[in-house]
Amino acid sequence: MKSRSTLAAWLRSLGASRLAHVLGTRQDAAFPPQPGSVGELADRLQRPGSVALVLPRLALPHLQVAEALAALGAPASHAALAELLGAADPGSARDLEAVLETLADHALVWPDGAGKLRMVAALRQAWSAPLGLDAPLGELLAGATSEELRVMLRALDVKPPGTKPQRLAALVEHHSDPERIASLVAKAPAAARDLLERQAGAAPGEPPPFIMSGYPGPDPEPGARWALERGLLIQDRHRHGPVRMPAEVMLALRGPGWHAPFHPLVPSVELVSVTPTEVDREASAAATAFAAHAASVLSACSATAPTRLKSGGIGARELARIGKVAQADGNVVRLTLETAYAAGLLDRDGDRVAPTKAYDVWAEQDPPEQYAVLLTAWQNLALTPTEARDEDGKALPVLVGAPPCNGCVQARHGLLAAAALLPVRQGVRDTSDLGRLIAWHRPLADSSPQEETPFAAVIREGELLGVVARGALSAIGIHLRTGDTEGLDVECRRLLPSATATARIGADLTAVVSGTPSARLASLLDSVADRETSGTASVWRFSAGSVRRALDAGRVPEELTADLTAVAAGSLPQPLSYLIADTARGHGRVRIAPAACVLHGDEPALLAELAAHRRLAKLGLRQLAPTVLVSRSPLDTTLAALRAEGYAPVAETAEGTVRVEETRPRRATTPVPAPRGSGARGGGGIAANRTVKERAAVDPSTLAAQLLAAPPTTCEPASSDGRGPFTTETEEIVAGWAKRLVYSDIRQLAYAIDAGQAVTVEYVASSGNRTVRTLSGLMLDPPYLEAWCHLRDAERVFTLSRIHGVMPGR
Repeated sequence: MKSRSTLAAWLRSLGASRLAHVLGTRQDAAFPPQPGSVGELADRLQRPGSVALVLPRLALPHLQVAEALAALGAPASHAALAELLGAADPGSARDLEAVLETLADHALVWPDGAGKLRMVAALRQAWSAPLGLDAPLGELLAGATSEELRVMLRALDVKPPGTKPQRLAALVEHHSDPERIASLVAKAPAAARDLLERQAGAAPGEPPPFIMSGYPGPDPEPGARWALERGLLIQDRHRHGPVRMPAEVMLALRGPGWHAPFHPLVPSVELVSVTPTEVDREASAAATAFAAHAASVLSACSATAPTRLKSGGIGARELARIGKVAQADGNVVRLTLETAYAAGLLDRDGDRVAPTKAYDVWAEQDPPEQYAVLLTAWQNLALTPTEARDEDGKALPVLVGAPPCNGCVQARHGLLAAAALLPVRQGVRDTSDLGRLIAWHRPLADSSPQEETPFAAVIREGELLGVVARGALSAIGIHLRTGDTEGLDVECRRLLPSATATARIGADLTAVVSGTPSARLASLLDSVADRETSGTASVWRFSAGSVRRALDAGRVPEELTADLTAVAAGSLPQPLSYLIADTARGHGRVRIAPAACVLHGDEPALLAELAAHRRLAKLGLRQLAPTVLVSRSPLDTTLAALRAEGYAPVAETAEGTVRVEETRPRRATTPVPAPRGSGARGGGGIAANRTVKERAAVDPSTLAAQLLAAPPTTCEPASSDGRGPFTTETEEIVAGWAKRLVYSDIRQLAYAIDAGQAVTVEYVASSGNRTVRTLSGLMLDPPYLEAWCHLRDAERVFTLSRIHGVMPGR
C-alpha cells in the first residue's frame, strides 16, 4: 500500500526522540512501547481500531483539520488545506501548524517527500461525508467507461485524449478549477443551476434532492440531464440510487468565501483569581463530606442489602430508603453505589445487591484511603451516575448494567483537561462555563440532552468529589489526571482528616462526631442510637427505642455502658445512664415463644411425662408451666404422634371448645347433566323429547333462508383462561414470547394484531415502571411488537415478554 509505505518512510525519517514521542502517545495494547519494526508500527497505525482509540482524545481543532483533510482527499497540499480552513493570516497559519504537529505526534497525518499531506486510511473512514462533501470526482468516475468520459469532455468543449486514464485526468483537471466550474454553472439553464445550487447547499446528513431510477430517460427533475452530461453530477453505475455531486464541484459552488470551520483558540470564559489555599479548603470540605456520606451509604447497604428490580438495578424506592437511612443526598447515593460497584465493594447477589468481602477491608480503612478507592473508580466509570432521569423524564435505576459509554469517560477526562489548562491561580467564575471548555477539549464526549447546560452532571460530580473547587482543578484532581497514584494518596491524606474514634455525648442524649467516624465508632453508635445527620459532622440521638434495639441484639446494659464510656470524649452523661438502666429494667418482662400448638391439662405428672418421652422428642415439646406444654409441630402432627404412643388426646378449636372429629361421606358438587334421548326418565327427558320434536319440525329451506339473511358477525376472541389449542398462527407466536399473559390475553392480543384493531396493554419497562398504554397499528416482529403508542404519541417498540396484561382498546 502506498499510504503504508509513505507512513513507514516518514517514521524512519524521524529522530529517535521524536519517534519515542510518537510511541509515547500510544499507551494501549494496540501500540506497545517497543514495536518490532517501523513497518510493523505503520501496519498497526493503519488499523481502524487504532484511530477509534485516538479520536475521542483529540480537541476540536484537531478534528476539524482532520475532517478538512479527509474532505480534500489526501494527499493534499498544505496550501489547499490552509485555503479551505481560511487560515491565511499569520496567526491562523501558526495555529494550523501546531494542530498538524499534534496530529503528526499521534501518527495520524504526516508529510510525504512530495510536499503533500497524507493521513492514515482509517482516519478518512471516520467520516462518511466530511464537511458534507461527497467523494472526489476521480473516485466517483473510477468505474466509468472510456466512452462515457469522452461524452462528458465533448459536452465541456474539451478535446478528449486517446486513453481512458488520460480522459479521466483531463476531466479531473477541468473540475479542479473553481472559477471554471462557477463560470460553467452560471451559463447553465435555470433549472440545472437551481438544482446544482440546492445540492451544493444541502446540510451534511440530508438526503439528496432527487433520486434517479434510470438513465437515459425522462429527467426526474428539470436540469438533471444537463448536469449529468457534464460530470457536475454523477449517476450510480447501477442506474439507481441517489445522484452524487463530486467534492470539487460542491466546493466550487459554495464559493471562494466559504471556509471549513476551524476554531484553534480555546473558548473564552470569565475567570476569577483563586489561591491554592482557597482551593484546598473547599476541596477538603467536599472530599471529607463525600467520604463520610459514602461510608454511611455503604453501611446502610451492609445492614439491609437493597433489592433489585425485576428488570435489573436498584430502583427509586430503594435509593430513597438508603438516602434516608444514611442522611445522604440522592446524587451522593447514586455516585457512591456506582463507584463502589466498579471498585468491587458491591456485587449482585440473587435479587439483591450486597457488599463483598472487599467492603469489610475497605470499611476498616481511614477516610483518605476509602475516598481514594472510590475516586479512582470514578475516573474511568463508563457512565454518568448522577444522570437520574431518561429522555422521557423517568427515574433511572442504579447498577442496571448498561452498555459502556466511552463518551461518558471522555466527558470526565475532558473536565480534568479543561480545568488543568486554566491559567495559574485562576478559576472560572461560573462552573457551568466548564461545559464549553469540555466541548472544545473533547468534542466527541457525551452530554445528556435533557441537561440545561452542557456536561452539568459531570461538573456536579467533580464538585461533589472535590476534584473541582472554586472553578479550578484541585490538587486531588491534578494527580488524578496525571495518574500519579502515590501523589494522589499523599494529597488525600493531607486534605482528608483521619477517622475520629471519639464522640461528644451530651446531656440532651445526642452524640456528635466531627469528621468521619471510625468503623468501630459508627457501628457502636448505629447499634444504640439513631443517626440524624451525616457529613463533616455526624449526629446520633439516643432514645428508649434505640437502646431497646441494642438490648434485643444481645447487648447487656453493663457492657453497653462500658463501650459508650470508652468512646466518649468526657464522662458519660447521667441522663444516658438512667435511660439505659430504665430501658433494661423493663426489657424482657414479657417473653414470646414460638409454638405451632399448645398442650395443656389438669395433671402435671402426665404433662411432665410427655415432655420427657423419647419418642415424642421429634415434636419439640417444651414445658412452660406444670400444666402447659408448647410444640414446634402442627396440631394434627402432634395429635397423631401422641395417639400412636397410646395416649388419648383431644383437639380444641380456636374458641377453646373440643373439636368433634366426624367423618362425612364425600359427594360431588358438579351438577349432573340432563339425560338425552327418548329413553330418558323424568321431566328432563320429556323436555328433551319436546325440543327434538320442535327442531324436527323446522323446514330446511326456511332455515337456509334465515341463515342467508342473517347479518355477518365478527368472531370475538374467547375469554377462557385455560390453555386451549391455538386457533391461529399469531396466537402461537404470541404465546411463545409473551410468557406472562394468560390464554385469554394471548387471544385478545393476537386478534388485535390480525384484525388491525387497537388494544390496551399493561407494560413494564426496563426501568421497572409499570404503565398502561393504548396501542394501534400493531406489527408483530418477535420478540418485539411495533405499534403507535397513544401515551407517547409516537412509534414505539415493545418487548412481548414485558406485556403483563391485555384489555380492549379504548
